Order: sequence, then structure tokens, then C-alpha cells
Amino acid sequence: MTAVREQLPEGRYGRGSDADARADRTLKRVGIVLGAIALVLVGWFGWAKITGTQVSGEVIKFQVVSDAAVQAHIEVLKDAGTTAVCTLRSVSEDGDEVGRRDVRLSAHKTQIDTVVTIRTTARGTSAELVGCQPA
Repeated sequence: MTAVREQLPEGRYGRGSDADARADRTLKRVGIVLGAIALVLVGWFGWAKITGTQVSGEVIKFQVVSDAAVQAHIEVLKDAGTTAVCTLRSVSEDGDEVGRRDVRLSAHKTQIDTVVTIRTTARGTSAELVGCQPA
């Protein structure tokens, strides 16, 4: 019977198995470091997006005061130190916009309830909150 070799002859086929193992370890380390950096960056941008300054609002109720005005009761949620600008509009019965107003809210509270009067060029039938954003 002849003996079967388990390993290749040293130096015959390029680098030895120790060099391959070192290269594998180095690649694993580089992969772990790059993966950790990518994870930190994704976490950082996600946290900034979630915790960024956000302002939201809604119309609680509205009342048509006259042919030239509509009052809207709005509630706005924001950070305490943030100034918010909310845009309201009123539309007529046929859907045309008859009034628009930007309201600046700078009170140092997180929740603001206020009544706003929107001047109209014709009789408005509703009041809508177009949107709120930080100033």
C-alpha cells in the first residue's frame, strides 16, 4: 500500500495554506469594519430623519362668517422652540379657491390652538389646511 498525502507540497503551488488563512482573516476584518461603518451611517441618517423638526396641524372646525370671511379653528403640534408657518385656504361651492392665508405661530408651546380668519373674494364654503412647516 502507498501512503496518500493530505497536503500539497510546500512551495510547489504558490503561497502556503497559512498565507490563505491570513488573507481570509484580513478580508473578514475589512468586511466587518465596512459593515459597521455602513450600519452607523444608516442609523445616523434614519435618526436624523425621524427626529428632525416636524410640524403638523389640522382644522378642528370652521365657520363661514360672511361673504368675505371664513374663520378656522386650527390645532398645531410642533417643537417648543420652533416657529411654524401654516397655510390655510378657503374654497367656494364650485371648488375655486377664494381665499388663502399664511399664519406664523411662534409661541413657545408644543400644542397651539388658535382661531384664524381667512379673507375671501367670494363666499367660501370650507376652510382647509394646506400644510404646516418649520419657518
